Amino acid sequence: MTTEQDRTIHDTEVGGPDGERTVFLHGLFGQGKNFTQAAKALVPDLHSLLVDLPNHGRSGWTDSVDYVDVADAVAEHLHGGFAADGPVNVVGHSMGGKIAMVLALRHPDLVDRLVVVDISPVDTASGGGTGEFEHLLDSLARLDLAAVVRRADADRLLAEDIPDERVRGFLLQNLRSHGSDFRWQANLSLLRAELATIGGFPELGATFDRPVLWLAGERSPYVRPEHDVTMRRLFPRTRLVTIKGAGHWVHSEAPEAFISALRVFLTA
Repeated sequence: MTTEQDRTIHDTEVGGPDGERTVFLHGLFGQGKNFTQAAKALVPDLHSLLVDLPNHGRSGWTDSVDYVDVADAVAEHLHGGFAADGPVNVVGHSMGGKIAMVLALRHPDLVDRLVVVDISPVDTASGGGTGEFEHLLDSLARLDLAAVVRRADADRLLAEDIPDERVRGFLLQNLRSHGSDFRWQANLSLLRAELATIGGFPELGATFDRPVLWLAGERSPYVRPEHDVTMRRLFPRTRLVTIKGAGHWVHSEAPEAFISALRVFLTA
């Protein structure tokens, strides 16, 4: 985070002041608005803050990716506003789950309850776990934006490389029109260059001794039995719940189960 402008973080609030204050951190390619459906469904139980993480959505771009830097920037942002009156709940999916874990480990005074969605505090890059994301980023980089007149053009041009219509729709949320041109809102070149870092997890020498809900998609490879020891060493009060039938994007593939799990855990 090299400049003050780079540290700008955009967010959106959902719900009234009487709900449990809860921060949502999205994954790679995502935006805070990815959790709008869940946040609205959890009103009035939750008062939610949907955050655009750096290099995504309407937040600032940076020169590098570092989980400690990002977590510290989010902490600074929360201390100055949403969490000014005390600790809040934090929900993080995938990359956002790693940021949420680092946030809890480095700023335990800021986090009441933690929800980690379909990711583990391990290096997924070394085992080839970022291959899917390499393919998606490379596919987006190959897209000739000069040939895009309408969003439907981009969808058609991506269909061969990314045949899953749901995944294409998710990725194309990052495409924004600027006059007659289209541009990517996310910092795709940096995210591709830093994919190994995004797949990793820093060694912090700390633990977080507050309640943690660890949500795993049944069909996803990102939460494995061998990750359990590391997770419980860092977060000893962890409860693992597997969402049947869900893959990596748990909140969009199994929204009812996801919302129910959050409601039970965050309002207990």
